[in-house]
Amino acid sequence: MPDQWIAMSDISAEGREMTFDDQSLWHEGWKEFSIDVQPCEDLVAQVFILPQGENAALVRGTLKGSVRMACDRCIESFTLPIETTFDSYEALPEEEDDEEPRVRTESGQLQLNIGAILWEEFAIILPVKPLCSDGCKGMCPKCGKDLNKEACACEQDEGDERLAVFRNLKIK
Repeated sequence: MPDQWIAMSDISAEGREMTFDDQSLWHEGWKEFSIDVQPCEDLVAQVFILPQGENAALVRGTLKGSVRMACDRCIESFTLPIETTFDSYEALPEEEDDEEPRVRTESGQLQLNIGAILWEEFAIILPVKPLCSDGCKGMCPKCGKDLNKEACACEQDEGDERLAVFRNLKIK
């Protein structure tokens, strides 16, 4: 996961607004997690960090941009708009063996991993099954034609003939 640590000592008690527009943060994550997306409109995060006592922070922000990815049904490339708002409360982990903490103490200074927070927000907004449209017809499993562009002449399987009586069954 892309790391980008911020020293909490650099943030006043009233909080601080920050903009993260470095695209390498996203490219590193896409490569590390083998996510097949291409940048379209730059991903930009506006973040407000508010310290919460000595060991925690409240992170509020927005993430906007767009990426290109392949549709799961027809494999055509489409643009996915990214626009989300988030609130995250981050505190020092209670156990020392936390593998990937978002808050840590380094040389006596509290630090916040804003890269991990932004990456998680991006990953959450990605669809599990990306579709170019809700009505995407996909590809013919026999000939491979894109059914959104043209119909195919393949014989359609009607299923098991013994169950034909149930095809028009209406459940009320």
